[in-house]
Amino acid sequence: MESIWIVFVAIVGGVLILLKNVNWLLYEYKLGLKRYSLPPGDMGWPLIGNMWSFLRAFKSNHPESFMDSFVKRFGKTGIYKVFMFGNPSVIVTTPETCKRVLTDDEKFVPGWPQSTIELIGEKSFIKMSFEEHKRLRRLTSSSINGYESLSVYLKYIEENVITSLEKWTHMGEIEFLTQMRKLTFKIILHIFLSSESEPVMEALEKEYTTLNIGVRAMRINFPGFAFHNALKARKNLVAIFQSIVDKRRSERKEKLSPGQKAKDMMDALIDVKDENGKILGDDEIIDIMLMYLNAGHESSGHITMWATYFLQRHPEFFRKAKEEQEEIIRKRPPTQKGLKLEEVRKMEYLSKVIDETMRVVTFSLMVFREATSDVNINGYLIPKGWKVLTWFRSVHLDPEIYPNPKEFNPERWNEVHKAGEFLPFGAGTRLCPGNDLAKLEISVFLHHFLLNYKLEQLNPKSPVMFLPHTRPVDNCRARIKKQSAA
Repeated sequence: MESIWIVFVAIVGGVLILLKNVNWLLYEYKLGLKRYSLPPGDMGWPLIGNMWSFLRAFKSNHPESFMDSFVKRFGKTGIYKVFMFGNPSVIVTTPETCKRVLTDDEKFVPGWPQSTIELIGEKSFIKMSFEEHKRLRRLTSSSINGYESLSVYLKYIEENVITSLEKWTHMGEIEFLTQMRKLTFKIILHIFLSSESEPVMEALEKEYTTLNIGVRAMRINFPGFAFHNALKARKNLVAIFQSIVDKRRSERKEKLSPGQKAKDMMDALIDVKDENGKILGDDEIIDIMLMYLNAGHESSGHITMWATYFLQRHPEFFRKAKEEQEEIIRKRPPTQKGLKLEEVRKMEYLSKVIDETMRVVTFSLMVFREATSDVNINGYLIPKGWKVLTWFRSVHLDPEIYPNPKEFNPERWNEVHKAGEFLPFGAGTRLCPGNDLAKLEISVFLHHFLLNYKLEQLNPKSPVMFLPHTRPVDNCRARIKKQSAA
């Protein structure tokens, strides 16, 4: 009997050893001698690779434990081999390596997981070629980040911020994050679709919530799983966008209301032509719109919620930020109504508050690239075709760059940081095109909040979850209260 158990244990041990080496056999062994130049690391189990340990860490209250385990086992090399999101990959975790990967368009192209591409779209920016991305970015960025566009959007943003804050004071208990996401979604919907239709807005926002949960989930297309639900949400979103595109094209054929409506992003995409007169197809327009609307409200809503939360928890920073806003009001001509873009750009302290919030929260955990050829970084090989994950969280929470990195402290931005040490919007030619618009939205909201309101959090010890984005589990249940004039 004892011999049988010994044989059984030996067989199980052998099977486990074999399984543990499957990824090595599939992806490393075939590299020949080049495999000895790979970064240190662990490619985990077959198929799932390191995904279980990644998800386990980010579903705990200590997400840094995932990368900490690599540092503990392999040293602080700043570059590690893994198997994640279905691909052999390399994680880079230092400012220098992240900057190199994000700015070298010849050696690295977008390498998002197939699950993300399926959800966001084959024709969106995350998939298209460098030249096509450059052309469409040039077209769309002026509609988002140009001085004239931002000046026009500012009035609409401010009107909605003022209305929303006042409304929330009468609602009693609210989920502050949920309300912020609704506000930022209404703003981005107006900018991209000139639409304020409540039914359309609610339908789109609901589907986007489901879509986002699936983006960071494992690619399991089976009922009950997040990715399966996200695919259904995408199908519904495509149907909604298709009906809008059909309506716009029909209006053009019938030449309805020419010149009476300012162009929004949808109009710009429908009307764009290349040098040969070729226009974008419906599928291209829909994927680009789906991507922009998703990115344009999620980050702004979350960062605004966190900035408000941090300011309310740190009275000294709240006071300094408020004094700056009061000074802006004092210097304003008595005939001026509302904010001007020049005033927003003078909010130096508030800009530090926003940057510090983006650093601490790190809304975008990573960006995916793919090596177009064998690349050497820090003496290690990244093989052609392997994915590269720029791990922003490690950069933003590096104690050697930011002492006491989890502490919220806008004062740390009194010092200038090196390129690559702060990457909230990525870097290089694929830098997030809506970065200026996002900061404008956050600034306008905080301006009015600081002057007239306070946040009373109902569950200050609410646990925090980190996937798909960092947020309180209770979505920051709170009351918004109006402050009496000083």
